[in-house]
Amino acid sequence: MFTGLSAFPLTPMNEQGIHEYEFTRLVERLVEARVDSIGVLGSTGNYAYLSGEERARVAKLCVEHAADVPVVVGIGALRTRDVLTHAENAQQAGASGVLLAPVSYQKLTDDEVFSLFETVCRSLSVPLCVYDNPGTTHFEFSDELHGRIAQLPQVHSIKIPPVQNDIAAAQARVARLRGLIPSDVTIGISGDPAAATGMLAGCDAWYSVIGGLYPETALALTRAAQAKDVKQACALSDALEPLWALYRDYGGSLRVAATIAELTGKVSQPCLPLPLQTLQGDARKRVAAVVEELSLSTGL
Repeated sequence: MFTGLSAFPLTPMNEQGIHEYEFTRLVERLVEARVDSIGVLGSTGNYAYLSGEERARVAKLCVEHAADVPVVVGIGALRTRDVLTHAENAQQAGASGVLLAPVSYQKLTDDEVFSLFETVCRSLSVPLCVYDNPGTTHFEFSDELHGRIAQLPQVHSIKIPPVQNDIAAAQARVARLRGLIPSDVTIGISGDPAAATGMLAGCDAWYSVIGGLYPETALALTRAAQAKDVKQACALSDALEPLWALYRDYGGSLRVAATIAELTGKVSQPCLPLPLQTLQGDARKRVAAVVEELSLSTGL
């Protein structure tokens, strides 16, 4: 479950609620492509903006439509009490695993984060992936803290932030972490532009935004990297550089992916919870041009 391609679909919605049909179609598309797992209610799924009831509903819908593909459900929240509720809802929905980021308003200490994971792991009957995402949580894990948390019995994967675009440097970073965690805990890379480098450097999984919209494209890159075909994996990633440039220029992947989904008719407009908005004006025209350039309208 925590190896290969984990594809993270959007949670399309407006202020009246979740667009359930659109969401389930995104999930079914991933099942048809045979991704290795489906990740819902991560950052791409806007988990922090949804009510507890909405999150429980998304988890249930995904599991119902995922057939035999494992589903990993995000359970992060400000309070441990609420994390435990989300964890229980995910398990009742039939999730194969959960994804937990140390969400905070007040800056958390290492001991507070360890306590969070320790408490949550005691309540789990499914595996947990540690979500290391300082860009949104503003908490930076040390490798030593990862090593402590990885000893907890339910921890089976660590989702790390993007690595340097240099295979030797990325290998060193992965090796440092690998030396501190149990051998059965996998390391997954996030940040789509770093996927090829991360997997070639030894990461076991790619937790992918673009995989949630274009699973075949992401699977091709994943399989090349798993086969250690450096030339092919890098070529496939380089071909997507116009898309990676949009990520860099527009504050990350979420707004870009949501804009592409609207432009290509995968979701209706608007698809993000306010105050979030998809790209408009010249930025939207630029995304449309990249969609055309990369033939994304036809799913390539």
